[in-house]
Amino acid sequence: MSVLVFADSSEGKFKKTAFEVVSYGKKVAEQLGTTMVALTINGGDASELYAYGAEKVVEVKDAALTSFNAKSYASIIKQVAEAQSSVTVIIDSSIDGLTVGPLVAVNLEAGYASNSVELPASTNPFIVKRKAFSNKAFSNTEISTEKKVIGVAKNSYGAHENAVSGSVESFSATLPELSVKSESINKASGTITIADADVVVSAGRGMKGPENWGMIEELAGVLGAATACSKPVSDLGWRPHGEHVGQTGKPVASNLYIAIGISGAIQHLAGINASKVKVVINTDPEAPFFKAADYGIVGDAFEVVPQLIEKLKAFKQA
Repeated sequence: MSVLVFADSSEGKFKKTAFEVVSYGKKVAEQLGTTMVALTINGGDASELYAYGAEKVVEVKDAALTSFNAKSYASIIKQVAEAQSSVTVIIDSSIDGLTVGPLVAVNLEAGYASNSVELPASTNPFIVKRKAFSNKAFSNTEISTEKKVIGVAKNSYGAHENAVSGSVESFSATLPELSVKSESINKASGTITIADADVVVSAGRGMKGPENWGMIEELAGVLGAATACSKPVSDLGWRPHGEHVGQTGKPVASNLYIAIGISGAIQHLAGINASKVKVVINTDPEAPFFKAADYGIVGDAFEVVPQLIEKLKAFKQA
């Protein structure tokens, strides 16, 4: 009767969310009076998970799993859950996690609660607090099935070190026959991805053209941040579609989100509301984004951003 946690990785390195879900899973296991098992698929060094409370790590290694496939991952999670007698499965609520979660729930005939933001308020009945209505509200959801799948929202619980002595067990999974396969994957190199970034610098049509994006990239470089943009900007071809954030783009749950020259349409706000601190720079004091911002600067980005870069550089040198 263990708790199984899927620790996701990319190119052989654990994602930040992996440490967060392991930390979360450890506490859930304590609530249930049982043990936690961490599952990795072509993951990194298992000892990294020991630091967050994983006493046992099940590793699946297979060259056929080099690229993400929801059907394969869901099948493996089911197989390991059954082998480890796990009635509670915990994953993240990233784009991949939100794809895999429902499949795992169907495979296990389990109830599924995505975007959970806290530890279960109760285990009998089993109740979790979740984000709802595009991060505008919360709901307390009861999972009444014997088996349960919980998706943890990024940056909601945090990664908490809880060092233990761990062990590793290899698992040979049976992979399902696939009707869809990845032929190739093109990834941006040398940049911080939006999904993994603690800080995101985003800009909109207020930048007036793609030729002015140099200062956005410079600010992101100083802050060690990812760059992003609004939907109109990606639609115009000023920036890659992979940088589009919002309800119809990539969701953002960073610790700091800086919006420059973005008015704050409801679709954009819905996608970034989970960010902890939001800073807005805009010439229009009536821009909707100011109502959602923690800090706001009414001013011309072409004057404010260079000064901000200069001050941040001086601060870092000091």
